[in-house]
Amino acid sequence: MILNIFKTKLWSVSVLAFILSGCTVVGPEYQKPELDIPENWRINPANSAAIVELQWWKNFNDPILNELIVTALKNNQDIRIAATRVTEYAARVDIIRAGFYPQIGYSGDASRNQLSRETFNGPSSGSRVYSGFSAGLNIGWELDFWGKIARATEAARADLLAEEAARQVVILTLVSSVASSYSQLLNLDKQLKTAEDTVNRRKETVDLFKVKFAGGVISELEVAQIESEYEFARIRIPAIERQSALLENALSILLGQNPNKIIRKKPMIDLSLPNIPSGIPAKILEQRPDIQQAENNLIAANARIGVAKAAYFPSISLTGLLGYSSDSLSKLLNNSANVWSAGGDLLGPIFSGGAIDAQFRVSEAVQQRALAQYKKAIQTALQEVNDALISMQKLQEEYQAQERQVAALNNYMHFAHIRYNDGYVSYIEVLDSERSLFDAELELIKKQGDVFVALIAVYKSMGGGWIDNAENIANEIDFPEEKRIGKAFPSITLPNGFSGE
Repeated sequence: MILNIFKTKLWSVSVLAFILSGCTVVGPEYQKPELDIPENWRINPANSAAIVELQWWKNFNDPILNELIVTALKNNQDIRIAATRVTEYAARVDIIRAGFYPQIGYSGDASRNQLSRETFNGPSSGSRVYSGFSAGLNIGWELDFWGKIARATEAARADLLAEEAARQVVILTLVSSVASSYSQLLNLDKQLKTAEDTVNRRKETVDLFKVKFAGGVISELEVAQIESEYEFARIRIPAIERQSALLENALSILLGQNPNKIIRKKPMIDLSLPNIPSGIPAKILEQRPDIQQAENNLIAANARIGVAKAAYFPSISLTGLLGYSSDSLSKLLNNSANVWSAGGDLLGPIFSGGAIDAQFRVSEAVQQRALAQYKKAIQTALQEVNDALISMQKLQEEYQAQERQVAALNNYMHFAHIRYNDGYVSYIEVLDSERSLFDAELELIKKQGDVFVALIAVYKSMGGGWIDNAENIANEIDFPEEKRIGKAFPSITLPNGFSGE
């Protein structure tokens, strides 16, 4: 009987809660800010291609690079850290959203008590010792009359989406860093090969000059000159090897491995140089995860203004209790021992010393800061894309100019040898031509590597749908399927079309 009464009252309370849930949601609705986005980049690069939606790194046609990127996406520790943050924030949404529902708990109590003889008012022969037992269910339900829980859930969901975007930023940076590091390794290999070939040629010349000196054909001065150039070339080798080893260590960490040697098979000359991606700025900005992260931070800050504003209004809660109470354990479940209660609480501020006003101002300031950060993120993105395109174009021009210089220095060295053999100049001029050519060849190789790194920077700055493909690979790590975006919680209706799916 008592259970039926309680169910009836609880049903009435539920109907009341449903009616109240349709009340006003305080706080501003999110409106996407007006953005000043140009229609074109500062330069229009030649040989441009549509934004690559697949894995752009495969256009380099190097299976080792493809394997390294897949390994990094599966094993990199920064991605694992970012994945756990997504899981954490998905759980935070569930915690806050739980406020929409009644909170049901249970309680139980058993005690043995003795009253003071000085305060006991019963018969002198009565016992001052008694027992108490109780068991019950309690229900508490805060009605979201002003939309405080709705706004808090909106903010939590935006935080979750921001964390997912932050994870994509990690993926974007990781793929770009692996590709850049690998191309730099190949570039150092090419520099090392050039340095070793130069050292071997100069060693042959040193040996030849020593024979000539022993035969009295040349002076000791000329031997010392060629030996100095030989040692000058040898100095470059350990410097290049050091850079290569340090880069291998750094790349190993990106791969989620201990520092080790990185295997590579193709020389840099065999790598294909993909076309420069192109696309309108507005579309590019939508694809960049850091822009998505900044906007979701703004959405969260905007929603928290509503949470702060709701503090001005009273909190309305419904409470209920259903249980049993008895002084005897054997009688605890008798119908005569049942108890129940149903009620409501109203709690609101009258004077808080300005704390509520201050918290509201804090939320508005945070929202304004998030807005400025969002606009700055867009400006930074525009700068990075333009910088990358300009760098790519100018580095290609530098590389072409360097090629012409190397060709000219080859001619210089060729004619210097002819003039030396004909007796018109000393060997100093030959050494000067060889030294200049060696330096120019190394610089040409470096600029070739700079062109590859600049192209990778273009793909990184523009973002693109390839991040989703990379994320699918990264999702193969130990990241629970049910905690991923879109599966962490059911649909939640939010302003301007934002939803939980």
